[in-house]
Amino acid sequence: MSASHFRELEVRQLAMDLAQAVYRTCAQFPREERYGLAAQLQRAAVSIPSNLAEGNARGSTRDYARFVAMARGSCAELQTQLLLAERLELGVDPDLAATLALCERVSQMLARLQQSLQRRIESGSRIAETPEDY
Repeated sequence: MSASHFRELEVRQLAMDLAQAVYRTCAQFPREERYGLAAQLQRAAVSIPSNLAEGNARGSTRDYARFVAMARGSCAELQTQLLLAERLELGVDPDLAATLALCERVSQMLARLQQSLQRRIESGSRIAETPEDY
């Protein structure tokens, strides 16, 4: 797998879109939330593509799977925080709804990637060369 392979993953590209959407959503929050929930949302969102990149760069399927699991955890954290923001009526509803939908899509893709990596671990294979499904 090449060092830039993670950049080609659709889930990584969508995770980058998600992080961008979270930053845009947080920009609508009241000023007093800048260091509160907005900061938490941004950290969780940035963590998702970051973990994908770091896991991929580690070079072993087992490490990659572990970092994908961390990305999934960050995605669940992000979903929870977005739902809280929605309950607190922070931001604009359509933006929050769209960001939540994107977060759910990324979560599903991460789950599929993790399952694929787990199958490779169980079969003794190395990291896949073609990421079409992710």
